[in-house]
Amino acid sequence: MPKYFAFKIYGYYLYFTSHCIVEAMHAHASDSRLTESCSAKFFVKPDGDTRVADRGRLNDREIKGIQAFIRLHYQEMYLRWSEMSENGFYQG
Repeated sequence: MPKYFAFKIYGYYLYFTSHCIVEAMHAHASDSRLTESCSAKFFVKPDGDTRVADRGRLNDREIKGIQAFIRLHYQEMYLRWSEMSENGFYQG
């Protein structure tokens, strides 16, 4: 599973899976197991804002922190995403 970064953000890795690339750009946030079960899912918009599709086990502080991190690094994340997917940002 491709990770956006090798380090954890608020205790979670941000990653996507090869079967995720049929959707708009998003990031799963999960602990070291990197499973979609109990992970949070953040769809990323063209301006770096996010829509939380699933909060998993994350609390409000963790969600806000990850959203702020994505907002600062979404362009870098998009480069990684676009290596595997032709689908762009979330437009919803």
